Amino acid sequence: MLIHVVNPNTTQSMTDKIGIAAQAAAAVGTKIMATQPDMGPVSIEGYYDEVFAMPGMLVRVIEAEHKKVDGHVIACFDDTGLDAARMAAKAPVVGIGEAAFHAASLIAGKFSVITTLGRSIPVIEHNLVRYGLASRCAKVRAAEVPVLSLEEPNSPARLRISQEINLAKVEDRCDAIVLGCAGMADLAQSLSEEHGLPVIDGVSVAVGLLEMLVRNALKTSKVGGYAAPLPKKYLGGFAQNAPV
Repeated sequence: MLIHVVNPNTTQSMTDKIGIAAQAAAAVGTKIMATQPDMGPVSIEGYYDEVFAMPGMLVRVIEAEHKKVDGHVIACFDDTGLDAARMAAKAPVVGIGEAAFHAASLIAGKFSVITTLGRSIPVIEHNLVRYGLASRCAKVRAAEVPVLSLEEPNSPARLRISQEINLAKVEDRCDAIVLGCAGMADLAQSLSEEHGLPVIDGVSVAVGLLEMLVRNALKTSKVGGYAAPLPKKYLGGFAQNAPV
């Protein structure tokens, strides 16, 4: 099985980290192909960045389709461009945010989400409502660490995330923690051991869910809103993205 994991931002070190986490979570015989766009923001921190990350990410999804991958993982916790990717791809597409929420709902009565910056909270809250899981989330919290600080060896990012987990355990009375950024993928196990409760990394569970879909020959329905985009001209710099 070949799974395409796309990091929608353009930071190579984060893509490398995501690829390692995805391969570690994959079953024997599954190969991970990790990519990133060559245009767009170096990190996604809010609605504005998200919009400019989508075109380059979709190019990578379409390229991976030509390589006959079995499925795609969108490795941004905001599930950046997930709907568009499902339209563009014949193979199934899983977003790490949606995957993490569903995984948490299977092992905990209530979960809290720890994300990077406060500006990301509305996006995550919106997605929880959309996925029908808002009632299972005790609270969405921000550790107030920029995404790229997760790539700095001596940054206080892990400490701040751990402190926020402590608050979530006491104030939210949650049973599990969801890490709200793909850049936190390497922290889940150690944080779980430190705090004595499940800490969920969306990259790992998205890979597992996608493998399940592939094994059961389940693909995105093309009957309704995820039908392939209609052929038409796109002008200017978006000409390469035009559906054919």
